[in-house]
Amino acid sequence: MIAFLGLGNMGGPMAANLAAAGHAVTGFDPVPAARERAGITTAATAVEAVRGAGVVITMLPSGKHVLDCYAELLPVVSPGTLFLDCSTIDVADARAAAKLVTEAGHLAADAPVSGGVVGAEAGTLTFMAGGEAPAFAAADPLLAAMGKRIVHCGGPGSGQAVKICNNLILGVSMIAVSEAFALGRSLGLTDQALFDVASTASGQCWALTTNCPVPGPVPASPANRDYQGGFASGLMLKDLRLAQSAAEEHDVPTSLARAAAEQYAAFVGEDGPGRDFSAIITSIRKDGLDA
Repeated sequence: MIAFLGLGNMGGPMAANLAAAGHAVTGFDPVPAARERAGITTAATAVEAVRGAGVVITMLPSGKHVLDCYAELLPVVSPGTLFLDCSTIDVADARAAAKLVTEAGHLAADAPVSGGVVGAEAGTLTFMAGGEAPAFAAADPLLAAMGKRIVHCGGPGSGQAVKICNNLILGVSMIAVSEAFALGRSLGLTDQALFDVASTASGQCWALTTNCPVPGPVPASPANRDYQGGFASGLMLKDLRLAQSAAEEHDVPTSLARAAAEQYAAFVGEDGPGRDFSAIITSIRKDGLDA
């Protein structure tokens, strides 16, 4: 049996996909509405959910939540339980959580995700996994039921490390793409003309070709829906701050990432955390964003 803790916008669909794949899943979330939406068997408490489970999967907001959850559950889980954390948290917290688990005689893996709510619902997520070989071997078939690409990145915390490094690139590149569109418009270019060249030239990147921050060139991008859906700017800010925390701990200069974090902090403070992170262009380009 699998206990799935954290049934929010990502965790709920992930747990449902595990159940659809034939796994016995019992979920828990402190929010009653999340338990009701999940469409799976749920428990009244986390402790109740994990009784008899051989796997505990967590999808929680922060490292503190994960560490507190593990401290509560370790005394009551079955011997040899796999703890699989799919949250996005600080690398140091991920390694501390893995140490708690392994010292108690269990298996630990971290596997943060990429793909957003759409990927969670469709079962097409990418998982960046960290953990020792036995833990990854146990986690792999479960991840396969929730996603389409799984990469074992190394030992404990490696999945989190890859996630924050990737999103450092993404946050900086989205600001660069947005600044380029702002400059292009001021120079008399249409958005489409800039896109047609940059998307097939040396400026091409995911932030441009898949999540284009201006409406028109990429019909599926959130820019065509007033930046609704996609990867929320508040989550981008969280990941950039995690990257900065890790960079400071390891004395790595990340001036562009620091500037991006500051810019997203200002944007989220004004616009709120909910719209897609590409909406940052609205704080850069003031001439309107009509296609």
